[in-house]
Amino acid sequence: MKTSTTARLLAAAGLAIGVTLTGAVASWAADVTLKVTAQLPASHPTTSNLMEFKEIVEEKSGGEIAVEIYDSAQLYKDSEVPQAVSSGAVAMGTASLTRFAGTIPAVDFFYVPFSLPSLEAVEKATAPGSEIRNLLDGAIAETGAKVLWWQAVGGAVVMSNKPVHMPDDLKGMKVRVFGKTLGNFVELLGGAPALISGSEQFLAYQRGTVDAGMSSAAGVTSRKIYEVLDHLTVTNHADVEFVVLINQGVWDGLSDAHKAIVDAAAKQVEKSLRDDVNRKETEAIDFVRTQTKMEVITLDDEQLAAWKKASAPMIDKYIESSGDLGRKVVEAAEALQ
Repeated sequence: MKTSTTARLLAAAGLAIGVTLTGAVASWAADVTLKVTAQLPASHPTTSNLMEFKEIVEEKSGGEIAVEIYDSAQLYKDSEVPQAVSSGAVAMGTASLTRFAGTIPAVDFFYVPFSLPSLEAVEKATAPGSEIRNLLDGAIAETGAKVLWWQAVGGAVVMSNKPVHMPDDLKGMKVRVFGKTLGNFVELLGGAPALISGSEQFLAYQRGTVDAGMSSAAGVTSRKIYEVLDHLTVTNHADVEFVVLINQGVWDGLSDAHKAIVDAAAKQVEKSLRDDVNRKETEAIDFVRTQTKMEVITLDDEQLAAWKKASAPMIDKYIESSGDLGRKVVEAAEALQ
């Protein structure tokens, strides 16, 4: 890691300590305080999900565990969360699954376009205890960060400053992506990908650094992307997943009773978010359609078939880049269908 990034991580850790000392009164009485770095604003479903976790844990522990949530990337940007948690600079963090792709390329399976062709396939692939989850969670554990739960975010959409109906419409455009695999997809379509953190994308669109971008529908509303881009195409070409991590040393240091409380809360909030994600995604798209200037484009069968055909080479590229672990993930996904 570059020196500047390391310094930033340490500075952010210091900020977290400072905020704890001056702010959260409840943590003084707690036996354990878990600081959580979150990427999205308080209004986003993933952050609300963390608040639900906080309420359950603090209630069930009788105040023995305090959970402090720092939303909107106050402490760490998305790209910094895996190292911040694995190093112990912060106890817990939530980040896009793809942020592990640098060391574990196989995590990008969910961003291989149209690799999971239905909502049912997504739910099976992401279910706790599924073979895919076991493979990827096990690989992440080797970095020093334990996955507590997965946060369903929804299908990926394309946002742009000109209408996008067909894959060729992205040709020549600079496109914000949130993973290497999606970047490869943009290149395949003739565009120029730019890997930009979620917290920085608004300014990238506003300044014209990029012409288009990919995000979840909920991200469009919570980050107010509708203020800087004019079109949203509902492609659902990838399944956006976040993971909530805890430092392995912090986890090992919890008592068995506290581990049971945290684990049970994690299971509960994971289920509630996944059960609700489709409704929230629909609400987000409806809000954009009815309450903003953004045009919502829904693909017809012919257009969707063109997108799927254009993405076909991506699965071989994924296996090539992710090796044996990626091959096992693909085989596990094929067994679900």
